[in-house]
Amino acid sequence: MTGRRTFSAKVTLAATAVLTAALISGCEQAKEAVNRGGDTPCSDFTSQDQAKQRVTVRKYLSQDSKVSGTPQPDTVDGSITAIELMCKAQANPDTPIRDADLTGILVPKK
Repeated sequence: MTGRRTFSAKVTLAATAVLTAALISGCEQAKEAVNRGGDTPCSDFTSQDQAKQRVTVRKYLSQDSKVSGTPQPDTVDGSITAIELMCKAQANPDTPIRDADLTGILVPKK
């Protein structure tokens, strides 16, 4: 009987570990799925906390074909500053961060 209980406990522990790993990876994928990167509207970006802005900008830079590999922290920080400045001045707060630029200050973008 002790052998069966030990085996049962090991199976239960293994199943719990697998389910926990699946939940953790699922949550991470859900966070990435919700984050739209460069398609994030300026109004959403400016209301995000700093940690969410970093995730958004990293995803946006990863989507950008001009940036290869993982964006460097300095690149992310500089991009956050530039995007915040452009987004705060956009005539249309729903402008995606990838489209926030100087012309959007004067002419509302779709």
